[in-house]
Amino acid sequence: MIRPLRMAGIALAALLSACADPELDQLDRELASLRADPGELSIPALPELPDYRRVSYDHADERSPFMARLPQAEEAPAGSSELAPDLSRPREPLEAYVLESLDLVGTLVVGGQRSALVRAPDGKVHRLTTGDYLGTDFGRIVSITATSVQLVEVVATGQGGWIERTRSLTLDDASDRRG
Repeated sequence: MIRPLRMAGIALAALLSACADPELDQLDRELASLRADPGELSIPALPELPDYRRVSYDHADERSPFMARLPQAEEAPAGSSELAPDLSRPREPLEAYVLESLDLVGTLVVGGQRSALVRAPDGKVHRLTTGDYLGTDFGRIVSITATSVQLVEVVATGQGGWIERTRSLTLDDASDRRG
């Protein structure tokens, strides 16, 4: 048992002694001489700087050629005062949130009538039917399908009138916003 250990020790010593480099002493001498006298450091002269001439740019107030042209402003429809929402109507809970913050999480049919399940930003899920309101623009649900809710919003034109616009919530929108 001792003999194999002694053989392994001798083999290890032989391997380690083979790692010694006979030229290592010569390398140490060369490095010491370079440290003692590093020699002259030559730095090339800097090139002459070109003359700077200021160029005036007189087109700073014009449209940048790198920006897309703005579309021509369309005249906003004046709308109608007959479309004005009933402001005396009590507001429903989901009218406190902008439509983009609401998620359609499902639909179901109870007693032949389709309902929509809409999640508010506070995490509560509300069951809605046709005729219910949601969104900050007086959106009223006009139809519910298996995958979407269509509503009509009444929006002020800013010129004293009101217009209707169609919007929808779909099941795909909720997964796109989370993804």
